[in-house]
Amino acid sequence: MTLAFDRTAPHGNPGRATTDRPAAPHRLTTGPGSLEGLSDRPAGGPRRAPPTLRLEEWFHGTSRAQGIFQDRFGTVRRQFAVDLTGTWDGRELTLVEDFDYDDGERERRTWRIAPVGAHGYRGTAEGVVGTAEGAVTGPMFRWRYRFALPIGGRKLVVAFDDRMVLSDDGTLINRARVRKFGLLLGEATLVFRKT
Repeated sequence: MTLAFDRTAPHGNPGRATTDRPAAPHRLTTGPGSLEGLSDRPAGGPRRAPPTLRLEEWFHGTSRAQGIFQDRFGTVRRQFAVDLTGTWDGRELTLVEDFDYDDGERERRTWRIAPVGAHGYRGTAEGVVGTAEGAVTGPMFRWRYRFALPIGGRKLVVAFDDRMVLSDDGTLINRARVRKFGLLLGEATLVFRKT
């Protein structure tokens, strides 16, 4: 499908169709291949396979994340940065997360994560109730666990459902939904980059 419009329509009304003079067409093409110019591959070139995420590879070494937490209405309640240091010993990934919140609070969490089968993972960390479980499918990782969240001097056990996606440039994007009794409390969004 091709659409044309005239930027020089009379009476300062851009986009208005006119028959007074020939239109200087601007074309918007839709259909297969129409967005090729937005890709980093040459037009007509071979399609690249999406990257495959392996936690023990991506998190080995140092990385940094920037994040926000939004309540269920979309209001940003907290901003934070996380410095991560990962060590892979061939069987288990030890991932140390140092959180620095915008209100001055600091927190450290150490994950111990082991691969299970070809695509699965299990892990434990301070505050995690039981075991976290997840699986990788290509560039995507889904991670679920229950967490004892400190709120106002007590701990509220909530369910986290993290979904991470590895982009072509190596950036890892995470959206975590937090629920209690099945009701959405809020969402955390983080962008991880290797350092």
